[in-house]
Amino acid sequence: MGILSTIFSKIFPSAHAEPAPAEAAPAATPGAAPAAPVAPIQQVDVEAILNGMAAKNSQKLNWETSIVDLMKLLNLDSSLTARKTLAQELNFSGDTNDSASMNIWLHKQVMIKLAENGGKVPDALK
Repeated sequence: MGILSTIFSKIFPSAHAEPAPAEAAPAATPGAAPAAPVAPIQQVDVEAILNGMAAKNSQKLNWETSIVDLMKLLNLDSSLTARKTLAQELNFSGDTNDSASMNIWLHKQVMIKLAENGGKVPDALK
């Protein structure tokens, strides 16, 4: 399991981790193309979940802007090595030795990926 998958599993409820089962499809008529089942996507309020976690955490973590603090909040390894691994997973094309630039990019990409996968993320965080 990659770091991004682990982030997803910490934020999204377990029911969201697997695709929702499709509703029973109506019987196909002969000669008609089968209709693709559409599974409803339930959005998860990422900001509310993370704020709730932060309220219970003894550390003051600035998860809204810091990838390091976001990873700490989720009880993940936030070391430079772990962040470089995450950067590789997300196809970071910059210099991983420029950790400040990489960290800003990583935070933005994680927020975008959360939004793309059913997370309700405020525009200010994307």
